[in-house]
Amino acid sequence: MFKVIGFMFFIISNISHAEGVSALTHEVVITTFAEGVQSPWGMKFLPDGRLLVTEKAGNLRLVSQNGEVSKAIKVKLPIKDKGQGGLLDVALDPDFNNNQVIYLSYAKDEGKGQSRTAVAKGKLSGNKLTDLKTIWQQAQTEKGGYHYGSRLVFGPAGYLFVTMGDRNYRKDEAQNLKTHFGKIIRIDTQGKPAADNPFVNNKDALPDIYSYGHRNAQGAYLHPETGVLWANEHGPRGGDEINRIEAGKNYGWPKITYGINYNGTPITNHRELPGMEQPVHYWDPSIATSGMLIYSGDAFPNWKGNIFTGALKLMHLNRIALDENNKVVAEERLLLDQKSRIRAIEQGPDGHIYVATDSHEGKILKVSPE
Repeated sequence: MFKVIGFMFFIISNISHAEGVSALTHEVVITTFAEGVQSPWGMKFLPDGRLLVTEKAGNLRLVSQNGEVSKAIKVKLPIKDKGQGGLLDVALDPDFNNNQVIYLSYAKDEGKGQSRTAVAKGKLSGNKLTDLKTIWQQAQTEKGGYHYGSRLVFGPAGYLFVTMGDRNYRKDEAQNLKTHFGKIIRIDTQGKPAADNPFVNNKDALPDIYSYGHRNAQGAYLHPETGVLWANEHGPRGGDEINRIEAGKNYGWPKITYGINYNGTPITNHRELPGMEQPVHYWDPSIATSGMLIYSGDAFPNWKGNIFTGALKLMHLNRIALDENNKVVAEERLLLDQKSRIRAIEQGPDGHIYVATDSHEGKILKVSPE
Protein backbone atom coordinates (compact mmCIF):
# COMPACT_ATOMS: atom_id res chain seq x y z
CA MET A 1 0.00 0.00 0.00
CA PHE A 2 2.94 2.37 0.64
CA LYS A 3 0.99 5.42 1.74
CA VAL A 4 3.30 8.41 2.25
CA ILE A 5 2.57 9.98 5.63
CA GLY A 6 5.57 12.13 6.31
CA PHE A 7 8.77 13.69 5.09
CA MET A 8 11.13 14.66 7.86
CA PHE A 9 14.53 16.03 8.61
CA PHE A 10 15.63 15.63 12.22
CA ILE A 11 18.13 17.71 14.13
CA ILE A 12 20.22 15.52 16.39
CA SER A 13 20.44 16.08 20.13
CA ASN A 14 24.08 16.78 20.89
CA ILE A 15 25.26 14.76 23.89
CA SER A 16 28.91 14.80 22.89
CA HIS A 17 30.91 14.28 19.76
CA ALA A 18 33.77 11.80 19.84
CA GLU A 19 36.29 12.14 17.05
CA GLY A 20 35.77 9.55 14.33
CA VAL A 21 32.22 8.66 15.42
CA SER A 22 29.40 9.37 13.01
CA ALA A 23 26.56 11.12 14.78
CA LEU A 24 25.01 12.33 11.54
CA THR A 25 21.33 12.06 10.82
CA HIS A 26 19.45 11.29 7.59
CA GLU A 27 16.53 12.78 5.73
CA VAL A 28 13.78 10.17 5.79
CA VAL A 29 10.36 9.48 4.32
CA ILE A 30 7.76 7.66 6.42
CA THR A 31 5.20 5.48 4.63
CA THR A 32 2.50 3.11 5.82
CA PHE A 33 3.73 -0.29 4.68
CA ALA A 34 0.74 -2.21 6.08
CA GLU A 35 -2.32 -1.62 8.21
CA GLY A 36 -5.03 -3.76 9.72
CA VAL A 37 -2.83 -5.58 12.22
CA GLN A 38 -4.35 -5.68 15.70
CA SER A 39 -1.98 -4.87 18.57
CA PRO A 40 1.16 -6.22 16.85
CA TRP A 41 3.91 -7.26 19.27
CA GLY A 42 6.69 -9.06 17.37
CA MET A 43 7.72 -9.41 13.74
CA LYS A 44 10.37 -11.08 11.60
CA PHE A 45 11.12 -11.02 7.89
CA LEU A 46 11.01 -14.39 6.16
CA PRO A 47 13.65 -15.33 3.57
CA ASP A 48 11.09 -14.80 0.77
CA GLY A 49 10.60 -11.16 1.82
CA ARG A 50 7.27 -11.53 3.58
CA LEU A 51 6.89 -10.14 7.10
CA LEU A 52 5.57 -12.41 9.85
CA VAL A 53 3.74 -10.48 12.60
CA THR A 54 2.33 -11.60 15.95
CA GLU A 55 -0.90 -10.10 17.29
CA LYS A 56 -1.26 -9.94 21.06
CA ALA A 57 -4.70 -11.58 21.04
CA GLY A 58 -3.20 -14.81 19.65
CA ASN A 59 -2.93 -14.55 15.87
CA LEU A 60 -0.19 -14.46 13.26
CA ARG A 61 -0.33 -12.34 10.11
CA LEU A 62 1.75 -12.60 6.97
CA VAL A 63 2.41 -9.32 5.17
CA SER A 64 3.38 -9.55 1.52
CA GLN A 65 6.13 -7.46 -0.05
CA ASN A 66 3.52 -4.98 -1.30
CA GLY A 67 1.93 -4.60 2.13
CA GLU A 68 -1.08 -6.92 1.81
CA VAL A 69 -2.06 -8.48 5.15
CA SER A 70 -3.20 -12.11 5.27
CA LYS A 71 -6.16 -13.46 7.15
CA ALA A 72 -5.47 -14.24 10.79
CA ILE A 73 -3.62 -17.48 11.50
CA LYS A 74 -4.94 -18.63 14.88
CA VAL A 75 -2.25 -19.76 17.32
CA LYS A 76 -3.76 -22.61 19.34
CA LEU A 77 -2.02 -22.13 22.67
CA PRO A 78 -3.36 -21.32 26.19
CA ILE A 79 -2.62 -17.61 25.73
CA LYS A 80 -3.55 -15.13 28.46
CA ASP A 81 -4.35 -11.90 26.63
CA LYS A 82 -4.53 -9.53 29.57
CA GLY A 83 -2.57 -6.42 30.43
CA GLN A 84 0.94 -6.87 29.06
CA GLY A 85 0.34 -10.57 28.38
CA GLY A 86 -0.68 -12.28 25.16
CA LEU A 87 1.06 -13.71 22.12
CA LEU A 88 4.38 -11.90 22.19
CA ASP A 89 7.54 -12.37 20.11
CA VAL A 90 8.52 -14.57 17.17
CA ALA A 91 11.87 -15.95 15.98
CA LEU A 92 12.92 -18.09 13.02
CA ASP A 93 14.82 -21.33 13.48
CA PRO A 94 18.47 -21.03 12.36
CA ASP A 95 17.66 -23.71 9.76
CA PHE A 96 14.35 -22.12 8.76
CA ASN A 97 15.02 -22.44 5.02
CA ASN A 98 14.97 -26.22 5.42
CA ASN A 99 12.54 -26.84 8.28
CA GLN A 100 10.16 -23.79 8.27
CA VAL A 101 10.15 -23.84 12.10
CA ILE A 102 9.29 -20.73 14.11
CA TYR A 103 9.36 -20.00 17.85
CA LEU A 104 6.74 -17.98 19.73
CA SER A 105 6.82 -16.53 23.22
CA TYR A 106 3.54 -16.01 25.04
CA ALA A 107 1.87 -15.46 28.40
CA LYS A 108 0.62 -18.92 29.33
CA ASP A 109 -2.70 -19.04 31.17
CA GLU A 110 -2.49 -21.38 34.16
CA GLY A 111 -5.96 -20.65 35.54
CA LYS A 112 -7.02 -19.03 38.82
CA GLY A 113 -5.47 -15.75 37.72
CA GLN A 114 -1.98 -17.25 37.36
CA SER A 115 0.24 -17.13 34.28
CA ARG A 116 3.86 -17.49 33.18
CA THR A 117 6.10 -16.72 30.21
CA ALA A 118 6.43 -19.70 27.85
CA VAL A 119 8.00 -20.57 24.50
CA ALA A 120 6.44 -22.74 21.79
CA LYS A 121 7.64 -23.94 18.41
CA GLY A 122 5.75 -24.94 15.27
CA LYS A 123 6.04 -25.27 11.52
CA LEU A 124 4.86 -22.52 9.21
CA SER A 125 3.39 -24.30 6.22
CA GLY A 126 2.05 -21.77 3.74
CA ASN A 127 -0.57 -19.87 5.70
CA LYS A 128 -0.90 -22.57 8.36
CA LEU A 129 0.88 -23.25 11.63
CA THR A 130 1.29 -26.95 12.39
CA ASP A 131 3.06 -29.22 14.91
CA LEU A 132 2.76 -26.52 17.57
CA LYS A 133 4.03 -27.40 21.05
CA THR A 134 5.35 -25.63 24.13
CA ILE A 135 9.04 -26.40 24.68
CA TRP A 136 9.86 -24.18 27.69
CA GLN A 137 8.11 -22.30 30.46
CA GLN A 138 8.98 -20.33 33.58
CA ALA A 139 9.31 -22.52 36.65
CA GLN A 140 7.04 -20.22 38.66
CA THR A 141 3.67 -18.59 38.00
CA GLU A 142 2.36 -15.24 39.25
CA LYS A 143 -0.89 -13.28 39.31
CA GLY A 144 -1.65 -10.21 37.24
CA GLY A 145 -0.75 -9.28 33.68
CA TYR A 146 2.57 -7.48 34.07
CA HIS A 147 6.26 -7.83 33.11
CA TYR A 148 6.44 -10.98 30.96
CA GLY A 149 9.46 -9.85 28.89
CA SER A 150 9.66 -11.40 26.28
CA ARG A 151 11.95 -11.13 23.25
CA LEU A 152 13.38 -14.10 21.39
CA VAL A 153 16.86 -13.91 19.83
CA PHE A 154 19.01 -16.71 18.42
CA GLY A 155 22.71 -16.44 19.24
CA PRO A 156 25.63 -17.40 16.98
CA ALA A 157 25.88 -20.87 18.55
CA GLY A 158 22.26 -21.65 17.66
CA TYR A 159 20.92 -21.23 21.20
CA LEU A 160 17.79 -19.19 21.88
CA PHE A 161 17.82 -16.24 24.30
CA VAL A 162 14.50 -15.49 26.03
CA THR A 163 14.11 -12.28 28.01
CA MET A 164 11.78 -12.15 31.00
CA GLY A 165 10.45 -9.73 33.56
CA ASP A 166 9.96 -9.79 37.30
CA ARG A 167 6.16 -10.04 36.90
CA ASN A 168 5.85 -6.79 38.90
CA TYR A 169 5.20 -8.51 42.23
CA ARG A 170 8.47 -10.43 42.38
CA LYS A 171 11.15 -7.79 41.93
CA ASP A 172 13.31 -9.15 44.75
CA GLU A 173 13.34 -12.54 43.01
CA ALA A 174 15.32 -10.99 40.14
CA GLN A 175 18.36 -11.59 42.39
CA ASN A 176 17.37 -15.18 43.22
CA LEU A 177 19.00 -17.72 40.90
CA LYS A 178 16.45 -20.37 41.89
CA THR A 179 13.63 -18.56 40.07
CA HIS A 180 13.08 -17.32 36.52
CA PHE A 181 11.78 -13.89 37.58
CA GLY A 182 13.89 -11.07 36.13
CA LYS A 183 16.20 -13.31 34.11
CA ILE A 184 17.41 -13.87 30.56
CA ILE A 185 17.60 -17.55 29.78
CA ARG A 186 19.40 -19.46 27.02
CA ILE A 187 18.04 -22.75 25.70
CA ASP A 188 18.45 -25.11 22.77
CA THR A 189 15.79 -25.72 20.13
CA GLN A 190 14.21 -28.42 22.32
CA GLY A 191 13.88 -26.10 25.31
CA LYS A 192 16.81 -27.56 27.27
CA PRO A 193 19.49 -25.41 28.95
CA ALA A 194 22.40 -24.47 26.69
CA ALA A 195 25.33 -26.77 27.49
CA ASP A 196 27.73 -23.92 28.32
CA ASN A 197 25.37 -21.70 30.33
CA PRO A 198 27.14 -19.96 33.25
CA PHE A 199 25.16 -21.68 36.03
CA VAL A 200 24.65 -25.08 34.44
CA ASN A 201 26.77 -26.82 37.11
CA ASN A 202 25.56 -24.70 40.04
CA LYS A 203 23.15 -26.64 42.24
CA ASP A 204 21.85 -23.38 43.70
CA ALA A 205 20.78 -21.94 40.33
CA LEU A 206 18.46 -22.85 37.48
CA PRO A 207 20.65 -24.17 34.64
CA ASP A 208 18.95 -22.22 31.84
CA ILE A 209 19.73 -18.78 33.36
CA TYR A 210 22.16 -16.67 31.33
CA SER A 211 21.95 -13.32 33.17
CA TYR A 212 19.90 -11.89 36.03
CA GLY A 213 18.85 -8.72 37.83
CA HIS A 214 16.48 -7.53 35.06
CA ARG A 215 13.16 -5.73 35.60
CA ASN A 216 11.32 -6.22 32.31
CA ALA A 217 13.36 -6.63 29.11
CA GLN A 218 11.09 -6.01 26.11
CA GLY A 219 13.80 -5.40 23.53
CA ALA A 220 16.79 -7.53 22.53
CA TYR A 221 19.09 -7.80 19.54
CA LEU A 222 22.25 -9.67 18.60
CA HIS A 223 25.04 -7.27 17.69
CA PRO A 224 25.72 -7.84 13.96
CA GLU A 225 29.51 -7.47 14.36
CA THR A 226 30.32 -8.95 17.77
CA GLY A 227 27.56 -11.55 18.15
CA VAL A 228 26.90 -10.28 21.69
CA LEU A 229 23.32 -9.91 22.95
CA TRP A 230 22.10 -6.40 23.78
CA ALA A 231 18.81 -5.70 25.54
CA ASN A 232 16.68 -2.82 26.75
CA GLU A 233 14.42 -2.96 29.75
CA HIS A 234 11.77 -0.92 31.46
CA GLY A 235 12.74 0.93 34.57
CA PRO A 236 10.08 2.01 37.08
CA ARG A 237 9.60 5.80 37.21
CA GLY A 238 12.85 6.62 35.41
CA GLY A 239 15.73 4.27 34.79
CA ASP A 240 14.91 2.56 31.49
CA GLU A 241 18.14 0.89 30.40
CA ILE A 242 20.18 -0.46 27.50
CA ASN A 243 22.52 -3.26 28.54
CA ARG A 244 25.23 -5.33 26.91
CA ILE A 245 24.38 -8.84 28.12
CA GLU A 246 27.20 -11.11 29.25
CA ALA A 247 27.05 -14.63 30.65
CA GLY A 248 26.53 -14.85 34.39
CA LYS A 249 26.40 -11.09 34.97
CA ASN A 250 24.08 -9.38 37.45
CA TYR A 251 22.33 -6.26 36.10
CA GLY A 252 21.28 -5.07 39.50
CA TRP A 253 17.51 -4.83 39.72
CA PRO A 254 16.19 -3.96 42.30
CA LYS A 255 19.38 -3.50 44.33
CA ILE A 256 20.52 -0.70 42.01
CA THR A 257 18.44 1.49 39.70
CA TYR A 258 18.27 5.00 38.30
CA GLY A 259 14.49 5.02 38.85
CA ILE A 260 12.09 5.42 41.76
CA ASN A 261 8.70 3.99 42.67
CA TYR A 262 5.67 5.34 40.81
CA ASN A 263 4.50 7.06 44.02
CA GLY A 264 7.79 8.96 44.24
CA THR A 265 9.38 6.94 47.05
CA PRO A 266 12.86 5.42 46.62
CA ILE A 267 13.35 1.78 45.62
CA THR A 268 16.96 1.75 46.78
CA ASN A 269 19.60 4.25 47.81
CA HIS A 270 22.10 2.71 45.40
CA ARG A 271 22.80 3.41 41.75
CA GLU A 272 25.82 1.14 41.71
CA LEU A 273 27.16 -1.70 43.84
CA PRO A 274 30.14 -4.06 43.51
CA GLY A 275 29.45 -7.05 41.27
CA MET A 276 26.55 -5.39 39.48
CA GLU A 277 26.67 -4.08 35.91
CA GLN A 278 26.06 -0.48 34.91
CA PRO A 279 23.81 0.17 31.89
CA VAL A 280 25.36 1.35 28.64
CA HIS A 281 22.66 4.03 28.64
CA TYR A 282 19.64 4.93 30.75
CA TRP A 283 16.71 7.30 30.38
CA ASP A 284 15.25 9.52 33.08
CA PRO A 285 12.41 10.19 32.63
CA SER A 286 11.49 6.82 31.16
CA ILE A 287 10.60 6.51 27.50
CA ALA A 288 9.04 3.02 28.07
CA THR A 289 11.29 0.88 25.91
CA SER A 290 10.12 -1.92 23.62
CA GLY A 291 11.68 -3.47 20.55
CA MET A 292 15.29 -3.08 19.52
CA LEU A 293 17.49 -2.92 16.42
CA ILE A 294 21.22 -2.47 15.91
CA TYR A 295 21.35 -1.17 12.36
CA SER A 296 23.67 -2.84 9.82
CA GLY A 297 22.16 -1.98 6.41
CA ASP A 298 23.33 0.21 3.54
CA ALA A 299 20.24 2.38 3.12
CA PHE A 300 21.33 4.60 6.03
CA PRO A 301 25.16 4.56 6.01
CA ASN A 302 25.44 7.15 8.80
CA TRP A 303 23.43 4.89 11.10
CA LYS A 304 25.47 1.68 10.94
CA GLY A 305 25.98 0.38 14.46
CA ASN A 306 23.34 2.73 15.89
CA ILE A 307 20.81 1.36 18.37
CA PHE A 308 17.10 1.91 17.74
CA THR A 309 14.58 1.48 20.54
CA GLY A 310 10.81 1.83 20.47
CA ALA A 311 9.25 4.25 22.96
CA LEU A 312 5.76 3.39 24.18
CA LYS A 313 5.14 6.20 26.68
CA LEU A 314 6.95 8.97 24.79
CA MET A 315 5.74 7.70 21.40
CA HIS A 316 8.80 7.81 19.18
CA LEU A 317 11.59 5.79 17.64
CA ASN A 318 14.74 6.44 19.64
CA ARG A 319 18.21 6.36 18.05
CA ILE A 320 21.54 6.49 19.85
CA ALA A 321 25.05 6.53 18.39
CA LEU A 322 27.91 4.93 20.33
CA ASP A 323 31.66 5.35 20.16
CA GLU A 324 34.18 2.48 20.15
CA ASN A 325 33.93 2.31 23.97
CA ASN A 326 30.13 1.93 23.89
CA LYS A 327 29.64 5.48 25.16
CA VAL A 328 26.63 7.39 23.85
CA VAL A 329 27.72 10.31 21.69
CA ALA A 330 24.37 11.37 20.24
CA GLU A 331 20.64 10.72 20.60
CA GLU A 332 17.75 11.42 18.24
CA ARG A 333 13.98 11.03 18.47
CA LEU A 334 12.24 10.00 15.25
CA LEU A 335 8.55 9.64 14.31
CA LEU A 336 7.44 12.16 16.94
CA ASP A 337 4.75 13.51 14.62
CA GLN A 338 3.15 10.05 14.34
CA LYS A 339 2.10 10.10 18.00
CA SER A 340 2.26 6.30 18.04
CA ARG A 341 3.49 3.83 20.63
CA ILE A 342 6.33 1.93 18.95
CA ARG A 343 6.30 -1.75 19.91
CA ALA A 344 8.63 -3.62 17.51
CA ILE A 345 11.44 -2.74 15.08
CA GLU A 346 12.96 -4.74 12.22
CA GLN A 347 15.49 -4.07 9.50
CA GLY A 348 14.10 -5.11 6.14
CA PRO A 349 15.90 -6.93 3.32
CA ASP A 350 16.04 -3.54 1.58
CA GLY A 351 17.89 -1.99 4.52
CA HIS A 352 14.91 0.18 5.42
CA ILE A 353 13.55 0.24 8.98
CA TYR A 354 10.09 -1.15 9.77
CA VAL A 355 8.26 -0.38 13.00
CA ALA A 356 5.02 -1.74 14.44
CA THR A 357 2.66 0.63 16.25
CA ASP A 358 1.06 -0.60 19.46
CA SER A 359 -2.64 -0.16 18.80
CA HIS A 360 -5.74 -2.27 18.19
CA GLU A 361 -5.67 -0.61 14.76
CA GLY A 362 -1.94 -1.11 14.42
CA LYS A 363 0.24 -0.29 11.44
CA ILE A 364 3.62 -1.24 10.09
CA LEU A 365 5.47 1.96 9.24
CA LYS A 366 8.44 2.05 6.87
CA VAL A 367 11.33 4.45 7.44
CA SER A 368 13.17 5.05 4.15
CA PRO A 369 15.90 7.42 2.99
CA GLU A 370 14.64 10.37 0.97
